[in-house]
Amino acid sequence: MALKKQPEKHVNHERWLVSYADFITLLFAVFVTLYAMSQSDKKKTEEVMQSIQQSFGMIQSSAPAPKINVIPSQQMSVIPAIKPQISIVAGSRAARGQTRTRAEEKDFRQIKSTIEAYLVKQGAQHKVSLTITRRGLIVSLKEAGFFNSGQANIRPDAYELINTISEVVTQYNNPLRLEGHTDNMPISTGQFPSNWELSTARATNGLKYLLKHFDVDPETISATGYAEFRPLASNDTSEGRARNRRVDLVMLSSEGERGEP
Repeated sequence: MALKKQPEKHVNHERWLVSYADFITLLFAVFVTLYAMSQSDKKKTEEVMQSIQQSFGMIQSSAPAPKINVIPSQQMSVIPAIKPQISIVAGSRAARGQTRTRAEEKDFRQIKSTIEAYLVKQGAQHKVSLTITRRGLIVSLKEAGFFNSGQANIRPDAYELINTISEVVTQYNNPLRLEGHTDNMPISTGQFPSNWELSTARATNGLKYLLKHFDVDPETISATGYAEFRPLASNDTSEGRARNRRVDLVMLSSEGERGEP
């Protein structure tokens, strides 16, 4: 008797779906585990940080850690923009209380070289001249660079030069003298009846500026005006008169201080 031929079984082409589903399930379990681990580590890290802060007294144990506002780096500056209302500069009132030494001849030479190099860099060597005498270091601020003709207020465009020079000289505790000078051209205004008042007002304004913005002891600084009676050059020429119109910032040496009244 002949056997009946069985029909061939249908080939299942979708068995791969079982393996794929197992793979997806396993992958999901891995991600869930990693996420749980990351959350656990984050919590532990926060607990450790809070514990350290509490140990150093940075926060109270019952209070959350304080929020710290980060200032962008471009907004931070050691030395701010130079203008009349300066607040933090090297040698300014922010440095009050620091020990300073007295400058002598070798220091005067170094200060002179430093300021002169700065003046050359700024192209302002025609506005300031420096000399060293037995009195000390004399920084002559010429009228053309710091004052308008017949006026005693410091020009705004001169603040940068004044601040830089003042930062250097106030690093020391030498007595300072502000001395105003004019040429022999007469002046007669309601504010300045003569060159005496003009020269004294310019020196006094310089003194007030140093006292306001820099660490200067009021007991070691003074101002005076000499009008046209202590010229550097002849008043017979325009060049000579220009040299005579000035305010001298004198950084006194020990010998110079002894010679002061």
